Amino acid sequence: MVLVLTCLEDPTADMVIGRLNARGARIARLDPGIDFPASISFSAWFEDRLHGFLNTASRHVALDDVCAVYYRRPTPYASNHPSQTDRFSALQARFGLGGTLASLPCRYVNHPWKILAAEHKPLQLTTARQVGFRLPPTLITNRPSDAWAFAAEHDRIIYKPLRLTSFVNSAGEPSTIWATAVDPGAIDDTITRTAHLLQARVDKTADLRVTVVGRHAFCVRIESDLLDWRQDYDRISYTVVDSPPGLADAAIALLDALDLSFGVFDFAIGRDGSPVFLECNPNGQWGWLEDATGIQIAASIADLLLETPK
Repeated sequence: MVLVLTCLEDPTADMVIGRLNARGARIARLDPGIDFPASISFSAWFEDRLHGFLNTASRHVALDDVCAVYYRRPTPYASNHPSQTDRFSALQARFGLGGTLASLPCRYVNHPWKILAAEHKPLQLTTARQVGFRLPPTLITNRPSDAWAFAAEHDRIIYKPLRLTSFVNSAGEPSTIWATAVDPGAIDDTITRTAHLLQARVDKTADLRVTVVGRHAFCVRIESDLLDWRQDYDRISYTVVDSPPGLADAAIALLDALDLSFGVFDFAIGRDGSPVFLECNPNGQWGWLEDATGIQIAASIADLLLETPK
């Protein structure tokens, strides 16, 4: 039995579920933040071992039978209700059902608490340096004087959000802040309001997207004329390439250090041909890459979920 925790509309999870079905796995798909308690009931006993059951609209799941959890994109447990009673109930659901699912003694791809920790860019950058990746000079600050000094030291700098977050702009439209070139003259005292990540811009020839599943690395070279290629997927071309020497081993070492078995890495390819680490998304998107190139990421994730833990 494999639990798949994700939202209702998730074509990427559908790809993995298709592979699991082909291997004869039993699957229970649920979105705890939406489905509980409307269509989910559960009980868990914590005695000599954790055991219990979980009922969905179509499945009865014995917690003892769960061999793996695929944690994709479940809806967050809503704890921002205006009603104090609703806020209390949502938090109890998060720590009760969510805590139980996170405590199952099985394989996770990836464990939600490990994902949360690994999403912190300072931890990523520190770990990336430890495993031997080359990094662009980076500053996280809310001090204008340090931001000005950093801009003066480096020829060109960019701003990147410390966490990619959607918001509604002044026109009422959904928006996202991408990596953006910074004019040093635009840095002013408003920088004091929060933390900002500034980075020396890499003089790159292309980008490299590396999806690591267990001990396997899938490398795709991305050609784009944009600073941040995610802004327009219609302006991208893809080429499946071999992993540069040492990169796959270092990427696996980074995941091992963060107790992860899956990660999506982004590198810039410098003029000298060497990769420069930008970030690792512990729950990154990859489905469109498989569609565009034919690389077998879904099959590899299914294999990992069904692999007997060592």
